[in-house]
Amino acid sequence: MKPALLLGLSASAAALNVNRRGAIAGASASLAQVALPNPAVAATEAKLALPKMGIGAWAWGDSLFWGYDPKEDAELEKVFSFVAARRDGFVDTAELYGIGRSESLVGQFEKRHGKVTVASKFAALPWRTSRDDVVKACEASLKRLGRDSMELYQIHFPNAWANEAYWDGLGDCYEKGLVKAVGVSNYGSDAVKAVSKTLSARGIPLLSNQIQYSLAYPFANSNGLKQTCDDLGVKILAYSPLGLGLLSGKYSLANPPKGPRKKLAESFFSQPASAELLAAIAAVQKKHDASPTQVAINWCRAKGAVPIPGCRTLSQVTQNYASLGWSCDASDMAALDAAAAKLAPLVEKAGFPEKDINTGLKMFDS
Repeated sequence: MKPALLLGLSASAAALNVNRRGAIAGASASLAQVALPNPAVAATEAKLALPKMGIGAWAWGDSLFWGYDPKEDAELEKVFSFVAARRDGFVDTAELYGIGRSESLVGQFEKRHGKVTVASKFAALPWRTSRDDVVKACEASLKRLGRDSMELYQIHFPNAWANEAYWDGLGDCYEKGLVKAVGVSNYGSDAVKAVSKTLSARGIPLLSNQIQYSLAYPFANSNGLKQTCDDLGVKILAYSPLGLGLLSGKYSLANPPKGPRKKLAESFFSQPASAELLAAIAAVQKKHDASPTQVAINWCRAKGAVPIPGCRTLSQVTQNYASLGWSCDASDMAALDAAAAKLAPLVEKAGFPEKDINTGLKMFDS
């Protein structure tokens, strides 16, 4: 379960004031800019080398948003086995996904198929206000994972308070050897700068910021967030790189997905700009003999991000990883960026605090 839906739709977590950024949805950093070497990035990745792509395990246990059924576990295990067979296997999970079920499945699958790079996340719930809460949550996640340590631990989303305490907790997890690297998620430019400064004072690099980033939601390019992350050497982990499936070619206004995504799909496909974006994707798809999914993933990669598309079937993960066999060129990116820039956000931000009430710090970008 993602906190209160990337779409601004509510889930059971909403009652806990848990929110993911408002949904999918202008563009630009050139390929030349993305390709420039960044000494800060090199120094950070010396601590933990992230692969070119991972998989998101939100749906592994989430029955409300994704309709998870335990009968799916055998297929999920095939997905994990595929990833584990790669030397750069990477799975992103969280304590909120299926209320621990996702982490438990990852732990079970690791025992049978070998270890992968695992990232999990701390939920900044209202009653958690101390650095010790982060350490305890990390230890509980590790217990579900069946591990003594994990590769990456992240703050899942900003809160209206206690954010600085969480950063201290991240540092404590790192220094205790519970995690090899630390990151945040859904943080805006000012917050990324602040947490990076806090951790740097302890000699701890901020490895990543996991944000909603896709051709359907490219706004980190225009609001300064991507530039901030690049300047600080903070790697962007792109969640929902397929726009919650809206960029997969499976759906349309006449054939929207079922469940909570239906409202989002209707908002997306009713925009005239969406037809132009899908046409641009189709042109790149044809040029590279690829799928729409692979185009969306490679757009993220060309921006320097690590895409983490959700995978529930072996066919999905196989197709996603096939995208690593080719890359978008400059003309592809120019066409895709131009089309994506015309999109309007699908929903307003939902439930995220404007500022930390203790520090006045702006925690995320609109």
